[in-house]
Amino acid sequence: MLFIFKGLNLKEMIFKNVTAKEKRKKLKESLESSCLRFIGSFSPLVSRMIEEKNFDGIYVSGAIVSSFKGWPDVGLTTLMEVAEKAEELTKQSKLPSIVDVDTGFGDIVNVARTVYEFESKGLSACHMEDQVFPKRCGHLDKKNLISTKEMILKIQTAVKARKDKNFLIIARTDARAIEGLEEAVKRAKSYVLAGADMIFPEALQSVEEFEFFRSNLSVPLMANMTEFGKTDIISYKTFKELKYNVVIYPVSTWRLALKAVDQGLDLLFQDQQRNLLSKMQTRKELYELLKYEDYKLFDKELYNFSLNNKK
Repeated sequence: MLFIFKGLNLKEMIFKNVTAKEKRKKLKESLESSCLRFIGSFSPLVSRMIEEKNFDGIYVSGAIVSSFKGWPDVGLTTLMEVAEKAEELTKQSKLPSIVDVDTGFGDIVNVARTVYEFESKGLSACHMEDQVFPKRCGHLDKKNLISTKEMILKIQTAVKARKDKNFLIIARTDARAIEGLEEAVKRAKSYVLAGADMIFPEALQSVEEFEFFRSNLSVPLMANMTEFGKTDIISYKTFKELKYNVVIYPVSTWRLALKAVDQGLDLLFQDQQRNLLSKMQTRKELYELLKYEDYKLFDKELYNFSLNNKK
């Protein structure tokens, strides 16, 4: 083996040469002038693809982390399971990240630990919701809420627990479906007074409802454009016009992947593998995404072959 160390930058190749503090600062500054698109990821390579497609950030969905393990999104995952997955999904990207921390994984003291863990693992922001535990997916019926007072204490705890002031605390309210739109706005205003940096009104049902929230709140707002939920598909252009600051697409890549695998397995079962080739990422495309050739910096023999365009 022949090792070459001239110009070697291991940190850039494997972990990306951007610090967590820099990512957080970038996110906070970008909120002031942009409507950012954060895409849900389920793999470090998907995170890399999101970056290469010039989206603004990586979103870590609690629903994806649960379903990746084969579980429904009902609070079965632990704090450390989500924290470790979040770190894995975001470490190799230069993009800032937002993570779904559900109800904060417990009471006040648990919320403090939650913020500590995600901040320590390099995340840029977290959002916490005002549902009772065990929670439901925000786009399902019969959700239950904790009191406004309880949620205020959780937000205040989260704000006090962070070390980096640019680590954003996002308060999600699910009150629209239970208490109505005006009460949801009332809760949101209380959460802002408690110190929340951004408000995430979950499962609004129309452009008019998103507009109502914006007209009543001056802080940054986040919108959820999940598919097959309570909210109809609304264009990114519309959210820009409404002056929303972040739009998340939490499960889109996961749904795309699962549907493709499902259809591909049917063709494999029918002995039609050749018909799948046009639907697959080629070996060449995968190696390019992995930056395979760059590892010649370590050892010339690691990439001493060539691939034609078809492979």
